[in-house]
Amino acid sequence: MSIKRRLYYILVTIFLVVIWGSTGYYILFGGKHNFMDCLYMTVISLTSVGYGEVIEITGNIPAQIFTMVLITFGMGIILYGLSTMTALIIEGELTGILRKKKMEKRISKLNGHYIVCGGGETGRHVLDELIKNKESIVLIEQDEENIERAKMISDGLLYISGDATEDQNLLTAGIERASGIIISLPSDRDNLYVTMTARMLNRKIRIISRLIDQTLELKLKTAGANKIVSPNYIGGLRMASEMIRPTAVDFLDSMLRSTQGNLRIHQVVVTANSSVAGKSILASGLKDKYNLLVLGAKHPGKEVAFNPSHQEILGPGMTLIVMGDVDNIAKAKKAFFEASH
Repeated sequence: MSIKRRLYYILVTIFLVVIWGSTGYYILFGGKHNFMDCLYMTVISLTSVGYGEVIEITGNIPAQIFTMVLITFGMGIILYGLSTMTALIIEGELTGILRKKKMEKRISKLNGHYIVCGGGETGRHVLDELIKNKESIVLIEQDEENIERAKMISDGLLYISGDATEDQNLLTAGIERASGIIISLPSDRDNLYVTMTARMLNRKIRIISRLIDQTLELKLKTAGANKIVSPNYIGGLRMASEMIRPTAVDFLDSMLRSTQGNLRIHQVVVTANSSVAGKSILASGLKDKYNLLVLGAKHPGKEVAFNPSHQEILGPGMTLIVMGDVDNIAKAKKAFFEASH
């Protein structure tokens, strides 16, 4: 049972004891005294404050017996409730501290991971997609409700509960070791600030930043953002695409939402020490072993070549655009490639 639910039950029990005592006095005296006097008598009896009787208890045997029962059992329940509440609060704080330390220790072991700043409506979609692609992620979010919603995407989600504009939270998230950071805070000003800070803390990190006000695009790029994404702009393109190329859009949606597996278009980079360097695409085993379709190839400093020949030779630094199940993509990257971040 959660701490909040246990606290709720305790408070309800105490409330019921007070109401039971007040109602008992009211019935015993046949409604002679108003309910507020009965409530007052119940509270001063349970708390043992020593004030005088506001209703005639002394000399009234049933009322005296009722009062003794009320004090004996009522005070016991209230004292138990208060002690339990105190224990729960302390337990909750200790549990929170231990959980935070454990999570920070796990984050400190990450390398080449992604940091997502902001777990709101945009951030949750980002998290969902990265998780489906088997990526290591750390979320930075200060709104507890957003964190709880994000945790529903993945039980083992690593997160920092705090403000992404604070340098220490970025450092705790391992920005110096991260491969990329996605900044999707509600405020363009905060996105700009985190972009600048992230670039200062890690010169090589890839930065993707959210933007609403198009006039700030140049400032974001100057601050260090590699790419800028405007939800309004992307949404407009999507609406136009739905109108003029609906079948193509349906194909992409089906790929993203397929129930037959997580089909994705991804990229992999051939490293200098890769076992497939110097081999052809056909000989690399991408199709036969991992069932991946090569859609494009990009040599360093050149543009992407679409639908490359199976005889294309794989060279160091060459990027391949592939489509297939995310598990197969991950296996291929682990066996032959190094992901480009």
